[in-house]
Amino acid sequence: MDLFTIQLTRLFEHLSEEHEAIDSIAAVLAQATIAEGTIFIAAFGDMKAVTAVALHSDEPLQNAAEWSPASIVTSIDRVFILTPNSEASELAGRLSDASIPFALVAPPSKDSEFAEAFLPLTSVETSLVQDDGKAALVPHALAGLYVYYAVKLRIDKLLAE
Repeated sequence: MDLFTIQLTRLFEHLSEEHEAIDSIAAVLAQATIAEGTIFIAAFGDMKAVTAVALHSDEPLQNAAEWSPASIVTSIDRVFILTPNSEASELAGRLSDASIPFALVAPPSKDSEFAEAFLPLTSVETSLVQDDGKAALVPHALAGLYVYYAVKLRIDKLLAE
């Protein structure tokens, strides 16, 4: 349990230093709410936990909806992509081609240069290692939820101003 606590402490410390990225993500997503558009949450893998919280918590994210391949995204909408891998690459490419701003929380890739706002998960990728050298845990869901709550607090503050 001590290794797990150490890993989570490092993870949250790393994310707490990403002020600029979190502010940028919040600014991009707030544009949709201000324009009366939709903030589509496109979460992949275990980061789907963010979708559940954003839509079903006691204080859901204003103007949010779950993205699906059938979603119609317009120029007043914004997309918040969260992925532990490159699973969202096609979506990022389509949004970029359509000139629709999106925020991306993912490992660095060519897609990060298309994002209007980007928070890299590079150092979050470190995982607990078991005695046999295999990874025991990569807490992507916790990273996603941390970022989501930080972004939501910032959006709420921006909209109140």
